[in-house]
Amino acid sequence: MTDLTVRRIRFDFEQPVPVVWHPTNPGFSHAVNLMSFIAIGFEKMIVAAVQEAKSSFTDPAVATEALAFVRQEAQHANAHRQHVGRLIKQYPGLQQTFDAIMASYDEMTRTKSLAYRLAYIANLEATFSPSFRFLLDNEDKLFRPGDDRVASLLLWHMVEEVEHRSSALTIYNAVVGKRIYRLRVVPSVVHHIMSTLLPLYIEGMNAHVPQPDRVIDARAMSIRWRMSAGKRDKHPRHLSVAGMLDGVSRQDKWVALRGLLRSQNPFFDPEAEEPPAFADQWFERYERGDDGAHWYSSQRSG
Repeated sequence: MTDLTVRRIRFDFEQPVPVVWHPTNPGFSHAVNLMSFIAIGFEKMIVAAVQEAKSSFTDPAVATEALAFVRQEAQHANAHRQHVGRLIKQYPGLQQTFDAIMASYDEMTRTKSLAYRLAYIANLEATFSPSFRFLLDNEDKLFRPGDDRVASLLLWHMVEEVEHRSSALTIYNAVVGKRIYRLRVVPSVVHHIMSTLLPLYIEGMNAHVPQPDRVIDARAMSIRWRMSAGKRDKHPRHLSVAGMLDGVSRQDKWVALRGLLRSQNPFFDPEAEEPPAFADQWFERYERGDDGAHWYSSQRSG
């Protein structure tokens, strides 16, 4: 069991926010934007599934864990909604993209069994330990150079995902408990994200955001599109998805890839994963009063 704290951080997205919020890394900017769009629908589904599962909790510790888990996730969804809302205000057509992604998760809540949804949640949450460790270990390259509001939102979200890294699996085990079933759901999770949600984002960005603002053809985010004959990124490497992890060591990339594969092993337990050093630094700074909504610009000394 984890010891969770619900932190309410208010982000300021009143002023316009660039689509390419990391000025020299449009590929990573779009990857983070996609996370914001998905997070709202995914976390809404989490709250609904845990609410539905409550009657199955026989261990009070699981019930306590689940309550703190959904409270953290609700805070994340609210913050990402501010980010996405600001983008929609600038490019109203993106409302269609947001609505379509939300509808996809709402349909999942309506049509899929509770066991399936809890497996989906546990599988996706399990990937966050290795993937967010990778991002946090390289935060100076991937987040610091960008818009402080978007960077701060993601840093906060990721360290709290690390904090509750075992919560989704704890709930799944308490309600469903079938390791092999969770493994069988993995291809469906990947297919939903890559073949349903990603295309919705790509189509919306290309249709509703002018090329000078999005910088790249959003189709470059699709591996299938990039591999198609004649579909080559026309932008210089530093202005494409191909270069979005330049500057990150090959060792870190391999460790992250191995971690992602290991995270889907039905015997994998995220609780055993060592948190990244940045998470400890973030929690320490938060406790001493630093502004989590302006993480880089508000750093205090001492």
